[in-house]
Amino acid sequence: MTAEKARICEKGHTYYKSSECPSCPICDKERKPSSGFLSKLSSPARNALVHEGIDTLQELSKYTEKEILKIHGIGPASLPIMRTLLEEEGLVFKNK
Repeated sequence: MTAEKARICEKGHTYYKSSECPSCPICDKERKPSSGFLSKLSSPARNALVHEGIDTLQELSKYTEKEILKIHGIGPASLPIMRTLLEEEGLVFKNK
């Protein structure tokens, strides 16, 4: 197990993490949208999708579940949430 290291982000926030992930949890909370499908996801999943340029449900529907799971930061627990959000808009994940 890796020991937590004190880090300081570019905005000057001090935070502790044991992983090499550079995202500041304080900045993540500040950036969390108050509405839209991204607001329903965890910070790692939200950041991963945004990093890949997926910021709408229409864009998400262009990917298969397998492709989404290959993105670093997306775990299997996020898929049911994404499926439900897509279905609410009449969309689904792409089939193979």
